[in-house]
Amino acid sequence: MSEFIIRGGRCVHGVHRSPGNKNAALPMLAACLLTDEPVTLRNLPAIRDVETMLRILDGLGVSISRKGHQVVLCSKGIRKRVPDPAQCREVRTSLLFAGPLAARHGKAVIARPGGDSIGRRRFDTHLDGLQQLGIAISRNASGSCVFTRKTFAGADILLDEASVTATENIIMAAVLAPGTSSIFNAACEPHVQDLCRMLQSMGASISGVGTNRLVIDGVKKLKGTNHRIASDTIETASFVAAAILTGGALTVENIAPEDFRVIDKHWSKLGVQWTWNDSQLHVPAKQKLRVNNDFGSAIPKIEDGPWPNFPSDLLGVTLVLATQAEGTVLLFEKMFESRMYFVDRMIEMGARIVQCDPHRVVVSGPAPLHATRLHSPDIRAGISLLLAALCAEGESHIGNAHIIDRGYEAVDRKLRHLGADIRRKRV
Repeated sequence: MSEFIIRGGRCVHGVHRSPGNKNAALPMLAACLLTDEPVTLRNLPAIRDVETMLRILDGLGVSISRKGHQVVLCSKGIRKRVPDPAQCREVRTSLLFAGPLAARHGKAVIARPGGDSIGRRRFDTHLDGLQQLGIAISRNASGSCVFTRKTFAGADILLDEASVTATENIIMAAVLAPGTSSIFNAACEPHVQDLCRMLQSMGASISGVGTNRLVIDGVKKLKGTNHRIASDTIETASFVAAAILTGGALTVENIAPEDFRVIDKHWSKLGVQWTWNDSQLHVPAKQKLRVNNDFGSAIPKIEDGPWPNFPSDLLGVTLVLATQAEGTVLLFEKMFESRMYFVDRMIEMGARIVQCDPHRVVVSGPAPLHATRLHSPDIRAGISLLLAALCAEGESHIGNAHIIDRGYEAVDRKLRHLGADIRRKRV
């Protein structure tokens, strides 16, 4: 266990390089089970959730060769169809092994997945889609889900929600299902698109990538590939926010501008500005944040939703930015019941926030923040509290630092390199 100790008020500035996308890397690791040939993933983020997924693959018998941010995986010698239950409970994305294992190897036994406690995170959409492809699902005596390939064939599937991980799971099964599958109301986030591009490079036939309707013609066999994971928009936006909150100028390299359009559209309501030079994003120093009211001086609203709506993973970061912006804004979290529970900690730090209900908060700023002792409840709330500590007066302590490590690679070292006063203490 460890904690971050942050002395606020230091300017975050310099050059930051965006790592590989966490939410793309995790399903891509599971996708290596779809072929006997080697799969090379480049730009792999060095985060705890990736380490957990690699441990699970190792336990299944997958050959793993890793050097820096590159890994070569080969599932030719796979021995088991049952991922380690304890490791499955560490990450929600352990459920992503169900589709590939059942589709190609006939069976998968998956313990109830773990992940962040941000409200009920149902996985019925996974089960319904896989069942429609002819994968039977039952529970064993220990409560694990047993996925068994039966009358495996393409299907016309309507998802009851645009779930990212359910879409990925169903895609990974459908690419090997005989016949044609249609997935309607599919998630189309950038990381889902990147997974589709990787599968296409392995020989999968997928059309409609980037839309909410995917058409997949199943193939008998997939080959290996060498794929570079696209940049992490959420991580990048978090570092951009750190610079803005502390008055620093920041250049971010290795970014896809099209993935930032949604963030730009919503953060501009807070007065955030940046410029582009090809794949470089430039954040000017000493920005004066000011809420841009809606027509008729109405209070603006920033709300999350499936892509291309604003990503839920950034709503906490946006809340911290709003505390330092002149004016009032309503933030509406519609996807997870407990995502906003860290708001009480922000109020303790001096933020002017009215929590209307578990989903809606009204933020008025600017409000000077002061240091306090905090604990990270989940990855995204943890990074939001860390950002608040960077611009707060005094020394803050954030416990459960390992939770932030699940989604952010060496965040303390990278922030120190950019001028922040942050250190890690083992407790």
